[in-house]
Amino acid sequence: MTNKTEDSNDAQPQQHSGTQARPPRAIRVIGVPLDMGASRRGVDMGPSAMRVAGLEARLEALGHQVTDGGNILVEIAETQASGSKSARYLKEITETCTRTAEAVVKTLDDGMTPLVLGGDHSLAAGSVSGVSEFYRRRGEKIGVLWIDAHSDINTPQTSPSGNVHGMPLAALVGLGPDSLGKIFGFSPKIAAENTVLIGVRDIDAAERDNICRAGVAHVYTMRDIDERGMRTVMEEALSAASRGTAGYHVSLDMDWIDPEDAPGVGTPVRGGATYREAHLAMEILADHGRMVSFEIVEVNPVIDEHNRTADLAVELACSAFGKKIL
Repeated sequence: MTNKTEDSNDAQPQQHSGTQARPPRAIRVIGVPLDMGASRRGVDMGPSAMRVAGLEARLEALGHQVTDGGNILVEIAETQASGSKSARYLKEITETCTRTAEAVVKTLDDGMTPLVLGGDHSLAAGSVSGVSEFYRRRGEKIGVLWIDAHSDINTPQTSPSGNVHGMPLAALVGLGPDSLGKIFGFSPKIAAENTVLIGVRDIDAAERDNICRAGVAHVYTMRDIDERGMRTVMEEALSAASRGTAGYHVSLDMDWIDPEDAPGVGTPVRGGATYREAHLAMEILADHGRMVSFEIVEVNPVIDEHNRTADLAVELACSAFGKKIL
């Protein structure tokens, strides 16, 4: 996959020195305790772990007005039939994502910024659908920054596991599954040219084909970050996600970060972003100022160490919402 260097200067991040503070936001926290999309259980406790780590108080200390909207209703896996082996619990996950999408639309209608806490990454099919629908009603479109060790662009036909948390990006760019991709009755939810993957390092062979089939050209692997640096990668990514859009949704999977710093994640993969690289990416996001919604997924307290990963997730959310070193 060839990464494209953008030549437009219309969406470049501001320099950090002398950057004026952004106005405070009204933020609504939406918990989605969903864990039916993965094989390993426990990420349903992620929203609680991040709340326990002081999310609301730490964002309020930055001047934001924070309201906790509670949790989206999620069925319990043990009470449901798993359905097709090619997309297990797809019906229940689609119902949860639809409720999530409706909550996100309402949050934006109320003039607030959605902050979605997961849960496994399949919930992003709902959160992004909600943001996309809100701006579609205004004649606008959105970009997406998919910050993840994985590309999550499998379909039921290509998935080796049948785990739906490996399919949400495929649904959002129009590859399917249809029930997940056509929430609110339209597809795709995001344009390939405004879809950016950052930090990927574990991609199935079929996913490589799906990335090309969908036309997603802006893919930054960990090698790109190693060779070119986080700042360059983020500047190009923000330019691509911003071009011709109302702004962008940020979908942050905590497995993007190296397991040394984030051990409690749904699908850990060695060789991820460091603690400071992760903070730098979020700080550049905050400087840029065009984020319209944010989510953090795949925090798994069951395999965490003293809530380290949830605490880091809250730190990163604070950086994304404007916390600075100086």
